[in-house]
Amino acid sequence: MTESERLEATSFYKDVLLLLHESEYDYMLGGAFAMYHYAGIYRDTKDLDIFCKSSEYPKILKLFEQAGYQIELTDVRWLAKVFKGSYFIDIIFDSVNHICTVEDSWYERAMEGHFSDIPVRFIPVEELIWCKMYVQNRERYDNADINHILLRYGKQLDWDHLLYRLDGHWHLLLAALLIFQFVYPSDYRDIIPKRIFDELLGRAQEQYDLPPPLEKVCRGPLIDQTQYQVDIKEWDYKSYTITTI
Repeated sequence: MTESERLEATSFYKDVLLLLHESEYDYMLGGAFAMYHYAGIYRDTKDLDIFCKSSEYPKILKLFEQAGYQIELTDVRWLAKVFKGSYFIDIIFDSVNHICTVEDSWYERAMEGHFSDIPVRFIPVEELIWCKMYVQNRERYDNADINHILLRYGKQLDWDHLLYRLDGHWHLLLAALLIFQFVYPSDYRDIIPKRIFDELLGRAQEQYDLPPPLEKVCRGPLIDQTQYQVDIKEWDYKSYTITTI
């Protein structure tokens, strides 16, 4: 991004956030700005991720339409967009797999901060990690983001809440912690509570003592909606799109 584009983007963000702030609608910042808040990593971006409950996005869309922006209900299940020139806003109220649904508790646990002197709230760090656990596509894989959040903010995490969020899909959390252990062999002991690690390892061990499921199940589509289609369409696996153990 050129310096001119960077200035244009910053102006766009300020206009958007000021409009939202003055509206007093409930929303939270996610995406690149949440990453910067929790991990200190800044990325040039031409979009802004706004999180809200599904009951809130129609009001927010109308607010921007009245202000001269172009609006789009991209996917009624989880995503809307607002455009101005080459810049846009993603308004997110669910995840593509319909697991990470924005709810009141997100607002209650959101972190307060500022962007260009405008008061904002960032999605809770545990919910940020929770969402990123399911982004494991060929085109985008968010494990490095998870590692950097854990490294820079892991000591402040509510680990019990993170385990609660991923309780039905705890394998993903265990896998992420093992990768973190691999990437940061000198840091993981100070960041990952051993009781969490032991709990997850115990669950994995217990599964080996059980008989296999009666049905052939592939939960791959929960983390990648394209690469596991062959399992469902050709190899006779069943896909669960709800939280399962």
